[in-house]
Amino acid sequence: MNKDLVIIGGGPAGMAAAIAAYNNGIKDILILERNDCLGGILGQCIHNGFGLHRFNEELTGPEYSAKFEKKIKEYNIDYKLNSMVIDLTKDKKVVYVNEKEGIVEIKAKAIILAMGCRERSRGALNIPGTRPSGIYTAGAAQKFVNIKGYLPGKHIVILGSGDIGLIMARRLTLEGASVKCVCELMPYSGGLNRNIVQCLNDFNIPLKLEHTVIEIFGKERITGVTIVKVDKNRKPILSTKEYIECDCLLLSVGLIPENEIIKKAEIKKDKITGGAEVDENRQTNIEGIFECGNALHVHDLVDFVSEEAEIAGKSAAEYILQKINIKQYIKIGHDYAIRYVVPQKININKDEDIKIYFRVADTYKDVIIKLKDGEKNIISRKRPKVAPGEMEYLVINKNITNSLSGKDLFLEMVYNNEKN
Repeated sequence: MNKDLVIIGGGPAGMAAAIAAYNNGIKDILILERNDCLGGILGQCIHNGFGLHRFNEELTGPEYSAKFEKKIKEYNIDYKLNSMVIDLTKDKKVVYVNEKEGIVEIKAKAIILAMGCRERSRGALNIPGTRPSGIYTAGAAQKFVNIKGYLPGKHIVILGSGDIGLIMARRLTLEGASVKCVCELMPYSGGLNRNIVQCLNDFNIPLKLEHTVIEIFGKERITGVTIVKVDKNRKPILSTKEYIECDCLLLSVGLIPENEIIKKAEIKKDKITGGAEVDENRQTNIEGIFECGNALHVHDLVDFVSEEAEIAGKSAAEYILQKINIKQYIKIGHDYAIRYVVPQKININKDEDIKIYFRVADTYKDVIIKLKDGEKNIISRKRPKVAPGEMEYLVINKNITNSLSGKDLFLEMVYNNEKN
């Protein structure tokens, strides 16, 4: 089978990329989705708060997804459900498998990777103790409650303060469970500030920063956990041990971009994000293969996922139509206060504004963010406060990109040493 564009993943990123590619002249598109419906994780996110930036209205996850699904069907874009991609090569061959067709190979002119991300599980944490039932990732518990109608437990401890964990603290409380506390290893929350306010503070659920679980109890079913405060080196302070009785432990300890299939294609990965290294077009080091959404780096808001996916979709269309004009790449470096920057490199002759996303390494107050071209400041922005749980961005105006020296750019932060 031959296709102009193959998109791996039919979640919010994959659908937005497909629509953008269609609007830019590519009609021969195939979306491959391993679930039994489009929409990805949005189908189980029945809380509101989606679409505020994009549609200027509050939508639930399924409502947000439905807007894109409607376009996919209106444009008659081809998609295959229950289809798992098992191989990807650098010469743009995709192999997928499903129960109706068996194993199928596609040769594509361009590929967009939009596989999303997965949750880190207990196995990655090495928590001592028994291995009873009742330990779930927050996303699995969300599916149980919102899709299946099952309550994972009545007395719950949540480890980690990622957004899904915070949202599930509220959801489980509304369903009649008792959430004893949310423990976070770091001195700051990993979720959005609005979720801390709306999901924990409004329901009087304690957030214990610099705390972690060091032991799990129970034979058949979990009966309790021991939590402990940690020092500045993240080592347990054993004198602060506290036993909490519970019948369920939820883990919200980070998301990992789903990128196993890119290894064989020799796509270069960023060690911090776990996604590919890309340029402003979201093109990887392999020409014609693009990546976007949570497979590239973990976003806070689906609105930004859609925005980034549209860049990838438009760029893939331009690549197929041979309209991409790359003249000179420069890299974007950053100082120790910034964890990562996406894109990692840009074309200095781009005739469009370029938005660069980044996350900070800690919570800082009274911040000045500077983008430097050599010794010259080309952008300077003030922020009253920045935190790792909230993605930041800068927009490089197209007039600036056309006047760059050709040297690598550097992103740095000047901040008040007193942390909040």
